[in-house]
Amino acid sequence: MRHIGISSTALVVLLTGLATARAEVLKREPPMGKLMPGQVVFVDDGSCPKGQIKKVTGGDHVKVGGRYHIERTRMCVAK
Repeated sequence: MRHIGISSTALVVLLTGLATARAEVLKREPPMGKLMPGQVVFVDDGSCPKGQIKKVTGGDHVKVGGRYHIERTRMCVAK
């Protein structure tokens, strides 16, 4: 029987891809403070052009009780 090795880098890339693939699709953007830092959700609220969806990545800003000045990011991406 052969031993199949996988590098730690490949494992991280694989797990990151799986986490992104399972991101939630919501109708409204969650209120500030409700996303974990780095958590990704997709919001289909009609604010992006046809064929695109809004990708929202959670931050941890002090204005909403966080510890850092990491702003939530938003961008339109292909569906």
